[in-house]
Amino acid sequence: MIKLERNHNPKMNGQLISKITGKESNIEDLVNETKALFLEASKDYSPALARTSTVISSLFTNFRATLRKVALTKSAFDEFDHYDTIVDQNGNVYPEWIELLNDEYNHLLTEMNREVHIEDYGAVGDGVKDCTEAFRMALGKGRVKVFIPEGVFVTREIKLPSWTALVGAGKGKTTIKLHESAPKGTRLVTNRNHRTGNRNIYVKGMTLDWNVERLGNVEKTSTWGNHSSCLLYANVKFGWVKDIEGINPGLHCFDISSPLYNYYGDGYRARGGSEYIWLDNLTGYGFGDDGITTHHSDNIFISNSHMCDPSGRAHKKGFSNSNGIEIDDGSRNVWLLNNSSARCFGGIEIKAHHTSSAANNVVIIGHISVNDNRSYNFRHIGHHKESDPESKTAINIKAANIVSINPIYTDLYANSSPRAMVISAYKNVAVNHFYVIGDPQYDYGDEPVIAIQYRSRNVVFNNVHVSGFIKANNDIRVFGGENHADNVKIRNVFVRHSAPQAIHIGKGIENATVEKIVAEAVNGKSVVEVAGENAQIAEIEAKGFKVAVVQSGAKNSTIS
Repeated sequence: MIKLERNHNPKMNGQLISKITGKESNIEDLVNETKALFLEASKDYSPALARTSTVISSLFTNFRATLRKVALTKSAFDEFDHYDTIVDQNGNVYPEWIELLNDEYNHLLTEMNREVHIEDYGAVGDGVKDCTEAFRMALGKGRVKVFIPEGVFVTREIKLPSWTALVGAGKGKTTIKLHESAPKGTRLVTNRNHRTGNRNIYVKGMTLDWNVERLGNVEKTSTWGNHSSCLLYANVKFGWVKDIEGINPGLHCFDISSPLYNYYGDGYRARGGSEYIWLDNLTGYGFGDDGITTHHSDNIFISNSHMCDPSGRAHKKGFSNSNGIEIDDGSRNVWLLNNSSARCFGGIEIKAHHTSSAANNVVIIGHISVNDNRSYNFRHIGHHKESDPESKTAINIKAANIVSINPIYTDLYANSSPRAMVISAYKNVAVNHFYVIGDPQYDYGDEPVIAIQYRSRNVVFNNVHVSGFIKANNDIRVFGGENHADNVKIRNVFVRHSAPQAIHIGKGIENATVEKIVAEAVNGKSVVEVAGENAQIAEIEAKGFKVAVVQSGAKNSTIS
């Protein structure tokens, strides 16, 4: 079984996915097929009411709070550019806006009028000397490329002005380490002007060691907001982070964000989010919360990166939502390409807190999750139950060529059962070519492998391959009940020696389609069970099951 240790080379993820799946996908066909599935999923989408309480009415009830909201937030429904996924003639995948970012990289090169070496300003890479002042002088007011040689350079914080490149000799060769006396809330590397913003910042080729050991045996390793991270871009337009390793941050290894997180409700986003940022070939471990995270930012590209083995120490023990990659509150237009995660709570989590707008318009092409508790977790907290408000912003996810290997229990989040994927509250979700591999000896209890639940809508699954979950309950379960999912289409599913029931359609679901299912088992119970009243079932091929289809509650279902 694949393990993916800390030294895993994420640039090999594309090849590894092909090896695991046994298929060399035509990437252009994959992208186009997934686009078509997404259009199918989203064609019946009706937006939830976009407006919340008006500013005028609230102005008289709480004047100070309203002014603060106006100053710190903006609408989550403002106009923004819709970009496509492109495939070049060499089969490389990019967001459509990458040409704009490439132009800005050339602009950065022309604006930088100095190239300096950090040693010329008195820095010594002996792991002892405080080099904070050397970095400050070398960076100056920007428009500079600063080279850092091999060695361990200690600093209390590095603040990057606009038009700056910080370049090391490579991961594990150049290390920037946080000083022993640095406060808990320190960001190791960040941009200089969070409030007014910065632009065109490039960081490459180094290890960032947050030096959590300096805190001793503290209960919690972070302070608040976006503090306590290895690298933070807050209010940065046009940025690059490449070939960087993040080690043991109190909070996040890498955070692409706004100056302040926003919790003024669904429908609002924070002002000052970052935009047009490319993160490539990043690795990280020991993070107190997430490896890579985004907040209230637009147009982010995360590629060929690997996050594993969080500490979870930013949270109370047993309640650590520590994800490899988390696309969080208010993020929009985020692309994830050929990344990987291992032994996290979530491999990829797309989400929002209940008092914030959900991340939306997210594209995943290629990901390997190994031993994460929830390989893929899409949810808008606080918008799941029938009594909760309907999410206005949890929409639009495309995921293709993704792999889940043996999701398992973790004490990071003690009461969370393992899942390959969970979809909650999100609408317009297309999942295409999903490979799910379990351990036949692992006890998954009376639980499903893939859960579509909690008021999720307009979901299409296509080309799903599941094997090895012999001790699970179902391979795919569409949950019914008062907070049921709906408008779900599941097709081209291949199940081999997995759960005793391949697919379960719950009560109360008004529109469900299951077709082209090939399932093989030893002593299987049923391929499909329909507990609801409406479902269309077609082309079920079963071997080793007692029965192909069970209609425990279906009245208006059709089977062909």
